[in-house]
Amino acid sequence: MDSRPGCLSGLFKLFLMEKLYGWLQSKTGFGRGGLCGCGCGVVLFIMFVGIACSIFFGTDWFRLGF
Repeated sequence: MDSRPGCLSGLFKLFLMEKLYGWLQSKTGFGRGGLCGCGCGVVLFIMFVGIACSIFFGTDWFRLGF
C-alpha cells in the first residue's frame, strides 16, 4: 500500500508554509532585530528549508527507526 501524499496536498502544504513564512518574516524576520539585524531571519530560513525538504522528499524527521 502506498501511503505517500498526493501532489495537491504537497502543493497546499508549500502554499501554507510560504504564507506563514512571509508573515513571520514581516513580523520578526531580516532587519527586525538581533545582533546583526538578521538573527530571527536566519533561523526562520533554516526552518523553512528543512520543512520544504521534508515535503519534497517525504521525509519524517521525527521518526527514529533503524
